Amino acid sequence: MTRRSLPKILSTAEVDSLFALIDERLAVAHPAPHDRRLSALIELLYGSGLRATELVSLPRRALASDRPFLILKGKGGRERLVPISDRARAAVATWLTHVPLDSPWLFPSGKAYLSRIRLYQLVKTLAAAAGIAPERVSPHVLRHAFATHLLEGGADLRALQSMLGHADIGTTQIYTHVDSRRLIELVNSRHPLATMAQRCVDEDAPPP
Repeated sequence: MTRRSLPKILSTAEVDSLFALIDERLAVAHPAPHDRRLSALIELLYGSGLRATELVSLPRRALASDRPFLILKGKGGRERLVPISDRARAAVATWLTHVPLDSPWLFPSGKAYLSRIRLYQLVKTLAAAAGIAPERVSPHVLRHAFATHLLEGGADLRALQSMLGHADIGTTQIYTHVDSRRLIELVNSRHPLATMAQRCVDEDAPPP
């Protein structure tokens, strides 16, 4: 049996630093279009866990104003629903004002759409500017962070499997490793046996 490698992720504080930098760039009087695009890209990467190829090849009309989710066709031609946060929808709506009306793509570049290589470069450049080692960050790392942080927040594993487009629940289960430390701490602090153990320690302790 092949053992799956554990995913590389970022902490919530590190992700916050990426968004803080983007927000800082957007806070100026006239934000640059490329910063608007970067905002939409990062919101969709971390907010919805899209794969790099799925993200850059999104059609211009992928996000409907009356529909808080995307319908994606991923690996093996399998369709799935991906929830889109209000933040991401707002970022995309703002970016769309810079996208030519005749473009079939949400993130056009040249005669086609933004390349995966360019997306990698943008993500790593943002990480470096935020004080995070670029080699630790990639579009896929943000996808991993999306999944892990959702699980930490109490998301259901099956729901996460559906959002990520995994055919095998075993692929999704690799994200549960991050929760192991939190679960151990929870057992040690909240389980009835932990309470009993602490009471025994207190009873055996010498008087002050």
